[in-house]
Amino acid sequence: MITEVLKNRFYRNMTRHPDLQWEFVEARLNENTEALEVIRRMEESGGEPDTIGLDEETGKLIFCDCSEESPSGRRSLCYDEEALEKRKKNPPKGSAMHQAKEMGVSMLTEELYRRLQELGTFDRKTSSWIDTPVDIRSKGGALFCERRYDTVFTFHNGADSYYSVRGWRGYIMI
Repeated sequence: MITEVLKNRFYRNMTRHPDLQWEFVEARLNENTEALEVIRRMEESGGEPDTIGLDEETGKLIFCDCSEESPSGRRSLCYDEEALEKRKKNPPKGSAMHQAKEMGVSMLTEELYRRLQELGTFDRKTSSWIDTPVDIRSKGGALFCERRYDTVFTFHNGADSYYSVRGWRGYIMI
């Protein structure tokens, strides 16, 4: 059952959420079966979801993909459906934004990506698309992040690009 997986991960990774108690997290999960289903889909696609604490503005729990590398079931994708439609030669199997929407999560923002990186070391061999500001996306670009040389980098690429080592990370607030 997904709650047992989450409980075990919660206790193995207390540095991600030192101020939280499992009973509080479990109660939130049990109150929202739709969110629990979303988290199950995150798990099935290789995301290894875990809570990284509370959102300061809303008080909601943030669950995000905490897999060491970009989730294996969510790679080799361009950024969004617009980019996928424009990619005529060698199109990828889909887009990150479409997968996120189907899964019921949001893609990490740069702020959340950097917050995650403060709690561990992620994407040392892969990279992850992140939610891209409209002004960049309207010009054909999209942002992604990765960690190299003990530093988190934010880069840009054409939204229609895709690589076998680039995926995306998502989050849900409960």
